[in-house]
Amino acid sequence: MSQLFSPLSLGKLSLPNRIIIAPMCQYSAINGEATDWHTIHLGQLSLSGAGLLIMEATAVSPEGRISYGDLGLWNNETQKALGKTLNAVRQYSDMPIGIQLAHAGRKASTGKPWDDIGAISPSDKNGWQTIAPSAQAYDDHSFEPVAMSKADIAQLIADFASAAKRADELGLDLIELHGAHGYLLHQFLSPLSNKREDEYGGSLQNRMRIVTEVFKAVRAEFNSDKPVGIRISATDWVEGGWDLEQSIVLAKALDELGCDFIHVSTAGLSPLQQIPVKPCFQVPFATAIKQAVNMQVIAVGLITEAQQAENILSEHKADAVALARGILYNPHWPWHAAAELGATVNAPKQYLRSSPHGKPSPIK
Repeated sequence: MSQLFSPLSLGKLSLPNRIIIAPMCQYSAINGEATDWHTIHLGQLSLSGAGLLIMEATAVSPEGRISYGDLGLWNNETQKALGKTLNAVRQYSDMPIGIQLAHAGRKASTGKPWDDIGAISPSDKNGWQTIAPSAQAYDDHSFEPVAMSKADIAQLIADFASAAKRADELGLDLIELHGAHGYLLHQFLSPLSNKREDEYGGSLQNRMRIVTEVFKAVRAEFNSDKPVGIRISATDWVEGGWDLEQSIVLAKALDELGCDFIHVSTAGLSPLQQIPVKPCFQVPFATAIKQAVNMQVIAVGLITEAQQAENILSEHKADAVALARGILYNPHWPWHAAAELGATVNAPKQYLRSSPHGKPSPIK
């Protein structure tokens, strides 16, 4: 039997297979509110046959957005708009849907990537003043953030908790905290971006503090029967930065707090990063963390072929695999993987005729 198409439990959430659709920003919200694009986009992905769909990074406050086009969940308007999208998608799909809650920190206030304008000045109508652990810009082309006060940190934790409560009210099945790719939680973790001298900076335990506090606040507000996990960058790929050894310490601490899963990516914190990009290049980090924790571990990063994914699972390198760009390029990747591996996935009745003529159908 294919391991990729075997069931998986994240906490009390049961998934029919181990294919996870990773969060992918769409930069198509208006004032943080989901639009018809999100309905089309999420609707398409929800028919893919994957085991779980995790929605894009969703800001817990307006200044937490990466760009002015980012999705948010911080007030009644953003909650209502997202609820409209979810209701439409759920009419035709029973795929579990999770949300990634995020704050971009010093990497906020940017343009949409296809406009290629980078960081936007706080004085611009589409920009705002960014915040971070320390008053240190991401690079020479970015604007300097304001170092967060204790009151700012308390507000951040409250914002994550409030967004978690709204996610619960929307009936979302899972929450993933965004602690990766150089965004705010990652900025606190890495000694390259965190130069604080209080209890949120300096030692590893201090740099981890905000992540564990956010996790506990979110866990308290989200249905206890539903999983809460985290995505991290296991390394900055910069000497003297956040690395695998520190990631394992963080993973163990979260494991003890009842974290249900950890989604292991890398990079994004520094323009100095040197990434040895190749197929499955991030999987060893997931494997090392898996050996240290009890929670489920999701591997991600240039996993593009069905047999690659199958090998990762059958060799116990991770518990699930996540796809991002690959499933945008091929929205029926799970169908094709099931056909290759002799498995089946659920598909809408309207699509059942699409099976290759004369061959066993991978969809049911």
